[in-house]
Amino acid sequence: MSIDLNTLTIKKAHDALLRGEYSALELAEAYLAEIEKKNERLNAYLEVFEDAREQAKEADRRIKEGKARVLTGIPLALKDNILMKGKKVNASSRILQGYVAPYDSTAVSRLKTQGAVFLGRTNMDEFAMGSSTETSYFGPTKNPYDKSRVPGGSSGGAAVAVASNLALAALGSDTAGSVRQPAAFCGVTGFKPTYGTISRHGLIAMGSSLDIIGPIAKTAEDSEILFDAIKGKDPLDCTSIELKVNSQKLKVSDLKIGIPRNFLEMKGIDEDVLASFNESIQTLKKLGCAVQDITLPTIRHALAAYYIIMPAELSTNLARYDGVKYGFYKPGDSLLGDYIATRTDGFGKEARRRLLLGAYVLSSGYYDAYYRTAISVRTLIEKEFAEAFKGVDVIATPTAPTPAFKIGEKTKDPLSMYLADIFTVPANIGAIPALSVPSGFVERSGDSSTGSGRVRLPLGFQIMAGHRNDALLFELGKKFQSA
Repeated sequence: MSIDLNTLTIKKAHDALLRGEYSALELAEAYLAEIEKKNERLNAYLEVFEDAREQAKEADRRIKEGKARVLTGIPLALKDNILMKGKKVNASSRILQGYVAPYDSTAVSRLKTQGAVFLGRTNMDEFAMGSSTETSYFGPTKNPYDKSRVPGGSSGGAAVAVASNLALAALGSDTAGSVRQPAAFCGVTGFKPTYGTISRHGLIAMGSSLDIIGPIAKTAEDSEILFDAIKGKDPLDCTSIELKVNSQKLKVSDLKIGIPRNFLEMKGIDEDVLASFNESIQTLKKLGCAVQDITLPTIRHALAAYYIIMPAELSTNLARYDGVKYGFYKPGDSLLGDYIATRTDGFGKEARRRLLLGAYVLSSGYYDAYYRTAISVRTLIEKEFAEAFKGVDVIATPTAPTPAFKIGEKTKDPLSMYLADIFTVPANIGAIPALSVPSGFVERSGDSSTGSGRVRLPLGFQIMAGHRNDALLFELGKKFQSA
């Protein structure tokens, strides 16, 4: 039977599966057919799992036995840095060539308990280092709205999979906006939870104090369903926390929205992005929200602090990849020569750049000047957020300063690429939750194959809440999308 994937949500699919309108196998087949048709052009998936149909058949057995849960039979995509036992996982890097996960990540384990169907693993920037999915060893992923443009990063493949009906939802990871920014560029919803609410066990580490797994879906409601399924304290991750459920019904009309005008008046923000942002604020006003300007003096330094903290943690985390125990290996003329040859050819250009930067800021004589200073700035930003949330419930910004840019446009200018994260990185530095929802389109010149030479590109609207106030964002996001 024909399944309308364009309008399908997790709840709609769940209800249809329970009613017997179609089976989990038929639903999986519908997505697998779309992957077969589109993936060669988009490069969203690196691998489609051979046992996807068997997973769907097992989901059908659960449904028939009356043991279905909300994610039973739901086809999901998995970013290539989240471990699933028996499956390859490369973090889109040559240095992990051929590596097979020996265990399930906690997030995957909890989704397996629900009976979700994993279709395959998706492309990403190498070790999540990038904002465009161009640094992948397996080549760039293409934006489904204009294949001459990037999908954002580092979870670009996951965002494209959801936007192009190659999966109903996906898991990505967010260290500086890697779920939210590609979600904005691809016209879907991306959620970065409060740090610690989802276990990092089985997530290939980049910046350990910043990394968090997050859902990419069509709607805030779908994001919430996925989040609820994988959240919770995990004894395998000492940074994980339990998120208490707020039983009090949230009233969107009672919310106060803060606008950090000092942050929005910085140079480099696209005029159409600002116009769309102001329209989104008007939508919140129509929902009954009160809007007021706020000042966050230190937030403009968040990006600079991030690009010291992250490379420092990265250089430590990636020190384990030497070709001796697993992955890519290239021989040298000595043990040290083996390490140098393996790491030089195993890591891409951007990875090597950040490794060098991280080693530098941690080196003797520079640790205090750079790393310790960045940690101090981080503490100031956390305090500013805490103070701001005493007066407002939500802080709103655009998700990204521009719509999706052309492939190759920023690769020769790393600083310009890093600035793509300017609105998303503060939430990671502050360890607070943030949600990006689609907020409209802008027209730009596009791929000549479109005929007219013009394309409509999606934009995202970001809302941030105080520490552990994840539920508030889902409630507001759902109201915003319904409006």
